Amino acid sequence: MNTKLTLRLDDELIRGAKRYAARSGKSVSRLVGDYFAILESGGEAADVALTPRVRRLLGALAGVAVDEQDYLRHLEDKHR
Repeated sequence: MNTKLTLRLDDELIRGAKRYAARSGKSVSRLVGDYFAILESGGEAADVALTPRVRRLLGALAGVAVDEQDYLRHLEDKHR
């Protein structure tokens, strides 16, 4: 059963969500539903389909010791 839910969000956030939904071929309602499903499952997105880009990235850093400091160094080098 589907039930209507009203959300009050910032206008720019809504515009961004609609743009993302259009690019991904999903409705905003579907995006919100997928997000709630992830929250309900404790962060595990087992029943949410991954995009091809995300699927390609899975396991890319397996076994690599990278931390926040590495990322900060990367950003500093990038923006010099």
